[in-house]
Amino acid sequence: MASSSPSPTRSSAAAAGGGVERRLILPLLLAAAALLLLSLQTLTSSLSSLSSRTPTLTGHNLAPTPWHPFPRPNPNPNPNPNLSLLRCAYLSCPLSSAVARRKIPSSSAPDPARPRPACPGFFRAIRRDLAPWRRARISAALLEDARRRAAMRVVVAGGGRRLFVDLYYACVQSRALFTVWGILQLMRRYPGILPDADLMFDCMDRPAINRSDYRSDVGGGIDDPNAPIPPPLFRYCTTKDHFDIPFPDWSFWGWPEINIKPWNEEFRSIKLGAQAVKWKKRAKTSYWKGNPNVESPVRTALLSCNDSKTWGARIMRQDWGEESSSGFQKSKLSSQCNHRYKIYAEGYAWSVSLKYILSCGSLAFVVDPQYEDFFSRGLVPKENYWPVSSADLCRSIKSAVDWGNAHPSQAEAIGKRGQKLMQDLDMDRVYDYMYHLIVEYSKLLDFKPTPPPSAQEVCVDSLLCVADEQQRQFLERSAASPSPTYPCTLPPPSFDSERRLSKRLQKVRSGIREERTRQPESAA
Repeated sequence: MASSSPSPTRSSAAAAGGGVERRLILPLLLAAAALLLLSLQTLTSSLSSLSSRTPTLTGHNLAPTPWHPFPRPNPNPNPNPNLSLLRCAYLSCPLSSAVARRKIPSSSAPDPARPRPACPGFFRAIRRDLAPWRRARISAALLEDARRRAAMRVVVAGGGRRLFVDLYYACVQSRALFTVWGILQLMRRYPGILPDADLMFDCMDRPAINRSDYRSDVGGGIDDPNAPIPPPLFRYCTTKDHFDIPFPDWSFWGWPEINIKPWNEEFRSIKLGAQAVKWKKRAKTSYWKGNPNVESPVRTALLSCNDSKTWGARIMRQDWGEESSSGFQKSKLSSQCNHRYKIYAEGYAWSVSLKYILSCGSLAFVVDPQYEDFFSRGLVPKENYWPVSSADLCRSIKSAVDWGNAHPSQAEAIGKRGQKLMQDLDMDRVYDYMYHLIVEYSKLLDFKPTPPPSAQEVCVDSLLCVADEQQRQFLERSAASPSPTYPCTLPPPSFDSERRLSKRLQKVRSGIREERTRQPESAA
């Protein structure tokens, strides 16, 4: 049989078709590559746009608070900022939160059978701070009114297991980051028992909600039932003339910018430093070291008292820029307990230095404080500190030094009681204060706390992700563990004790004024 073979015509046609296909492949591949490149460019542009609109707790894409402007250094540098920022903001929490919720065993909850200690007496101030909203309660509209002076909104949701933050303005340094970290550690310490809550928070210094602007039946200054109710705003301090609600400040979890360790760690270090110099060996003068360039009249006046012989005071300027460049070798708080008396002078508002000054065990001279933080309500004049008048400041300091040197045993005892107050204020009590404050506040809300659409969920992983290396080290060192017991028991209200303390303070201040007027003119 004759074998068949392809016809020349069919072979030529097949070859021609293959050539056409090969000629088409290259343009198609180029077109696909161009389309892919365009898609990648579009995706990159979209990611860049989203990144440029995504705020973070370290200050990305946020303006400083308009009521307290401050210079802004560039936020944490990153070799791939768009992807890193978005990963931190949107990808860190969903998986980690789900894993964490699955991992929390029932045994991590506090044991109700364990006895609960009584909270310190100053916890009573929680009810006083929240009194303006007892009858009127807090509506969603009233909370929204607080936004005009808030740097961020913090929402506890999911039965106390999830945290959301809506960022409005940047806060100076790492205050916002460490404040929110503290709330996350509270949730870790007491998993699943913190109530849902919705808080407006300002992390700058001075109180903003003036009593004189609101109705008198809630403690304000306007005698008109139709006058407004104050909006609830949390911050680090308040005054007798403001409604702002004090909350533990960021430095309890560390202050990396000036190398101050987390509170439990820093207190132990200061106490060890204090034990190295016995009271009788300490200089018989008063001591202050700090930054006077903070719009503080008291600190400015304090500079003129720098004369150990005339005023019994050694006043030292603190240059944080120089300290940072030298590794903070001259600013260790544990090495500043060498004097029998230490001076506390407020700065732009209250100062975080109060707790470190009291921790030395030296007799603390507290100069006419205008501001209160959450624990300073536990201070009792001539019991755990010595009040000093800002009027004729140098003479008042000299009078206090002379009294202490004439009564060394009493002065030492007062200083030790101040140190004991700080020793009792360990992080267990700080978390308990936060817990009771949020619990009592949540009872006043007349709406269900729900994070707004613009809020981001935050978690331990997302904060560690956005923090720089130094911040991350401080955050990790201050991490909490689940508590074996429930929080301390909140003391009942005691208006009589507050009135007695107020009268005692007035009496002490009157005595100081009288004693100052009796000082000989030659002391000047």
